[in-house]
Formats: sequence, structure tokens, C-alpha cells
Amino acid sequence: MTDRVVIHATFALERRYAASPATVFAAWADPEAKARWFAGPDAEHELDFRVGGREVNRGRHDGGPMLTFESWYRDIVPNERIVYTSTLSAGQELATVSLTTVEFTPEGGDTRLLLTEQGTFLDGHEEPRWREQGTGNWLDALATELLRIDAQHK
Repeated sequence: MTDRVVIHATFALERRYAASPATVFAAWADPEAKARWFAGPDAEHELDFRVGGREVNRGRHDGGPMLTFESWYRDIVPNERIVYTSTLSAGQELATVSLTTVEFTPEGGDTRLLLTEQGTFLDGHEEPRWREQGTGNWLDALATELLRIDAQHK
């Protein structure tokens, strides 16, 4: 018999980007831009960015099982808020189920982004600190994408 364990965790990550909320929001909404900062170089990425739409990111980490991160968009307020629910599976094993809210707040000419995730981590397949670190890495990659977008407009 397998030991079944559930861990509940919430974390919040904040970033400030030297771009308008509309520009930061667009980097989440545009499939090509989102794939550049969210998906790995060998990952499969699909994005249907609308309420009721689905996003899928599939790839391997360090030669392990296929990881599938699948999200469903529940609420979208352009340039202000995104709310989505997600699952992460390793092969056929469900690792996490989560609810994430991303808020975009103007601060001068910049954007303050606040991402809050509430997660249910199942049977030791993922740990909250791993998810928080990975999400932080994505937000750092978003900063790089925003620099790329800014350079294109100059």
C-alpha cells in the first residue's frame, strides 16, 4: 500500500518590471511571448488565453518523467488580473493542484506584479519550495522577455 500525503501551501512572489501593466500583461497573453519565457527550449507549449481557455506546457527535467503543467483560465481582467487553476503531473502521477492569481498594478511607469499561489501537493511528487523556486525562475525569465520587447520597440 502506498502512503498518501497531502501538503497545503501558499506563497506570494512580487516583482517590479520597468514596463507598463499592458506590456507585462501582453507577455502573458501572447502565445509566442509566453512560450519564450515560460516553456523550456525543448518543451511543447499551447496557449488559449481567454476565460475558459487552456494552457499546456510539457517537457522533461533532468531526464525524468514527462512533466505536464496544465492550466485553465478562470478570470481575466485585461492589464489588471489573471486567475487560473492548474495541475502538474509527472508521467501519469498527479503531483499538484493549484489556484494562482496574478495582479498587475501600475507604479509610476512600472508594473508591480504580485503572484499568489495556493497549492495542494500530493504524495511527495513535488514540494512547495520547488514550486516557489520554479515560479520565481519564470518571473525572472519574464523580466528578460520584457527587456527583449523593449529593445524591439526602440
